[in-house]
Amino acid sequence: MSMLTPSGMGGKYRITGNAYPRMRRPRRRGRIVAGLVASVVVLGLFGWGALQLFHVFNGDDGGAKANAGPQSTPSCKPAPTPTRTAKLAPLPQPAGVTLNVFNATTRGGLAKSTADELAKRGFKVGTFGNAPTPYDKKVTQSALVVAGPAGEAAAREAGTQVAGSTVKIDPSRKGASVDLMIGDGFSVLATPADAAKARIVAANPPPPKPVCTVPTTAAAKPKG
Repeated sequence: MSMLTPSGMGGKYRITGNAYPRMRRPRRRGRIVAGLVASVVVLGLFGWGALQLFHVFNGDDGGAKANAGPQSTPSCKPAPTPTRTAKLAPLPQPAGVTLNVFNATTRGGLAKSTADELAKRGFKVGTFGNAPTPYDKKVTQSALVVAGPAGEAAAREAGTQVAGSTVKIDPSRKGASVDLMIGDGFSVLATPADAAKARIVAANPPPPKPVCTVPTTAAAKPKG
């Protein structure tokens, strides 16, 4: 009896041929575990990226603020007190202002046409013509009103007639007359309505703004 013949069969059944049944290899659990770990890593990277985008769109620079060091705080000091001991003099009426009109631009005819219009508004026009050399072609704003200390109130009154003009007080100047230097930014005189509004502001000018400075700090040295 062959060794391949089951017992009790009396040799009736035999296994012949050279093909034998093979057992299936056991599945490798390591591949499944590696796949799960890779999935967790990918999901973690996606979550981290989404968190960074959230901080960027919400203006949160994260640790950058912590590493920026102490912030510089502006130091503000009151503006210097104007060099006058008395209150501002009340604005005079146009008839009480002697005004000289000068053209500091390259456009011709501005001094005469402006002087004529100011005379119609009640100002006393002393003279008109080209601007003196210190101001000729050097006035960039609409107008520069120049006067001495005695003509400070008259200068503010004259400045109401030109929007965007500035007043300059020359301590060495004598008398109360006023020079109106027409600048490159000039187009036309203010309308009577706008001049009236500007007169209210000129009669009660706002206080000077405080002067603010930002202290500089030395850059933090990297740790060795």
